[in-house]
Amino acid sequence: MTMQTAGTTGHSTYPAPAVSMARLFADRVAATPDVEAYRFPTDDGWASVTWAETDQTVRLMAAGLLALGIRPEQPVAIASNTRIEWLYADLAITCAGAATTTVYPSTGADGVAFIVADSGSRIVFAEDDTQVAKLREQRGRLPDVVRVVTFDSTPDGAWVIGLDDLQALGAKHLAEHPTAVDESVAAIQPEHLATLIYTSGTTGPPKGVELTHHCWTYIGAGATTLDLLSPEDLQYLWLPLSHAFGKMLEVVQLQVGFPTAVDGRIEKIVENLAVVRPTFMAGPPRTYEKVHSAVVARVEEEGALQRQLFRWAFHVGTQASDARLQGRRPAPWVLAQLAVADRLVLARIRDRLGGRIRFLVSGSAALSHDVARWFHAAGMPILEGYALTETSSGACISRLDDMAIGVVGPPLAGTELRLAADGEVFIRGPGVMRGYHHRPEATAEVLSDDGWFATGDVGELDGGGRLRITDRKKDLIKTSGGKYIAPQVIEVMFKGVCPLASQMLVHADGRNYATALVALDPDALALWGQAQGLAATDYATLAADPAVRQYVASCVDVLNARLNRWETIKDFRILDHDLTIEEGHLTPSMKVRRTVVESRYASLLESMYDGQRGG
Repeated sequence: MTMQTAGTTGHSTYPAPAVSMARLFADRVAATPDVEAYRFPTDDGWASVTWAETDQTVRLMAAGLLALGIRPEQPVAIASNTRIEWLYADLAITCAGAATTTVYPSTGADGVAFIVADSGSRIVFAEDDTQVAKLREQRGRLPDVVRVVTFDSTPDGAWVIGLDDLQALGAKHLAEHPTAVDESVAAIQPEHLATLIYTSGTTGPPKGVELTHHCWTYIGAGATTLDLLSPEDLQYLWLPLSHAFGKMLEVVQLQVGFPTAVDGRIEKIVENLAVVRPTFMAGPPRTYEKVHSAVVARVEEEGALQRQLFRWAFHVGTQASDARLQGRRPAPWVLAQLAVADRLVLARIRDRLGGRIRFLVSGSAALSHDVARWFHAAGMPILEGYALTETSSGACISRLDDMAIGVVGPPLAGTELRLAADGEVFIRGPGVMRGYHHRPEATAEVLSDDGWFATGDVGELDGGGRLRITDRKKDLIKTSGGKYIAPQVIEVMFKGVCPLASQMLVHADGRNYATALVALDPDALALWGQAQGLAATDYATLAADPAVRQYVASCVDVLNARLNRWETIKDFRILDHDLTIEEGHLTPSMKVRRTVVESRYASLLESMYDGQRGG
């Protein structure tokens, strides 16, 4: 197979990683015991704990796990939203020498049972009544689960216990075996299993990705070569810690030592940012698309003068942004106008995110170029990254001093990239998984004997060795005319030109032309409808309104002007509801389950072809 290789650019070496995640945590506690580690919401506002206080809680919980008979590399599951207790549980599992198995809180009872049983988890941390109920419902399939530890639900004193009960067990165990946790930490080796993360997948049952301690500690060490973060930074963490992206951020914090404000409630993000005032935050593209859509929709409610001022400010901001992205200093007259535009408009937008953001990070899916340019013009550059669960969520990331819109950066120090003749991206490095849990055949399909992981993504390298992802290999569409279409490129582009868009699904396989299903963002749609004076307020009625159809059609026209002739969208349908995780349309990381959506809306898609099918 012909390959194009991208060596590591910038730093070719990185600091020696810690022996284990547990040792990395212990080193952080020893280095900065009295420094703030975490902030978290309480009924009385935000509370804060130091690294030493975190260590006390973690040691008691780790000892409690040991008292319950947990052994080295034995999986322990966490089914919870992102919160401080998730982090305590994960660190405790790590320090006990066990392996964290992550379960998305949105997973149904059957899915939870599959993950817990397949992983062999003997203990499950369950957030609340909802998560405990799933386990009770499926208890007959979980004979190996000896205890459920709940954060908020009511313990029954037997199978289900509370965090206080676990810590009491830990205190008793430490009284009898004072060095038990220290011995567990010392016994962990780099090749030991640290985490089992089940890929949600857009098709088929999930596979457990085995990530070792060395996978994670390498990511932490490699991140230091980026010169992005310091102990003075403050992270706002809301991402699902069940996802490798969230776990990666946890690891980088342990390496660098900055504090993290943690609250997984999505509906609280904007409110919390104004209070916490972080210096950086990470999220999937949908997060930034929603911020962009909300601001644009609110501007449409303003008077003509305000709308004109907004557009002028972003025109000036874009001029300055373009110059900087090209490595040039903006012209003096641009800088003079930028000072005014910033004071009147751009700074106010930054204030919505706390006013101190130095940069944002986007991962898990492609980011619209238009949205990326908008944020850069507003003074909040978005660094795009690329990785998969199988590479510990760390393979490539953009640099502040070497940014380009639409690229995900060069490989992390110590990671190698190769492109096959068909453009498929291959990755090799310390962050690559050990394999799929109990799936040697599936592992062999994607992981070669010499360590190259086949990502299934198609990409290209620019002149600076930076990677640009174009689509999933399996998602490439071939029309009846023999032309190939990369649907994700078009879908992401549409979300940048249509402020009302939540999702788009392009369809054209074996057809004469491309069509699309469009789902709208409920909040942006409601604001737009209000600004247009539409009487309806509910999603379905607004989505069916001719004015909405006309506006979306104008956005499709803008999109089509940027596409090749065979890629253009000839027809589209607006769905009467948004696509959601709960309905099975999206994965927990907000990727469209393409086959599910196409199957569910087959008749709607067919209606756009009048029975035609290409040969």
